[in-house]
Amino acid sequence: MSKISVIIPVYNCEKYLPECLDSVLNQTFKDVEIICINDGSVDNSLKILEEYGEKYKNIKIITQENKKQGAARNRGLDVVSGEFITFVDSDDWIGDWGDRDRKS
Repeated sequence: MSKISVIIPVYNCEKYLPECLDSVLNQTFKDVEIICINDGSVDNSLKILEEYGEKYKNIKIITQENKKQGAARNRGLDVVSGEFITFVDSDDWIGDWGDRDRKS
């Protein structure tokens, strides 16, 4: 069981998806499960997810028909195993979770 599960609903965001995934993968905290719900994308989003899924064992990919973001998030909740759960939009990125502990 991972400590943190990150659910990422994905729909036609090939332009932003690599930065989003990299931002989660590059956190200093490594006990992370990443659940990507491909919500019926018709661009290269699924291809990008598959490339990352082959490279990183902590990425799980679920594909479904387009049911919108809420349904994609709920599908992710069905399969999480983490003690803590968070959501990241696929057209967004996150800074280092350890940044808040650093002094300027």
